[in-house]
Amino acid sequence: MRMKRIAVAGIALALAVGAYTTAREAKEAVKGPALVHNVFFSLKDTSAESKKKLIASCKKHLTKHPGEVYFAAGPLVPDLKRPVNDVDFDVCLTIVFENRAAHDKYQDAKRHLAFIDENKESWKKVRVFDSSAE
Repeated sequence: MRMKRIAVAGIALALAVGAYTTAREAKEAVKGPALVHNVFFSLKDTSAESKKKLIASCKKHLTKHPGEVYFAAGPLVPDLKRPVNDVDFDVCLTIVFENRAAHDKYQDAKRHLAFIDENKESWKKVRVFDSSAE
């Protein structure tokens, strides 16, 4: 009975802070494993300035979304060239969401879509690796 009260309280809190608009979305938010969203960008212009510009845009548009637990963006570390290192990218973005529902909401967020519009012309290739984390 205590666990049920805790779950109901979590749903109520999620609704109260406005992160979710329906009870169903709030219920989804309090369950499930975290979701790790890794994006590897290869740029047409691989200059240091272009990398800095993309990282700044990541920080502007992709931070502090509802359900975001961790955010990081940075360039490839060029001197790590072991046989197992994949070096086919210029900038990496990592966002950990509290669950799949938070990730899915982020995908349609206005700031995420603005980030894509602002930067897509600079991308040579984008690879996305999404995984659950427990």
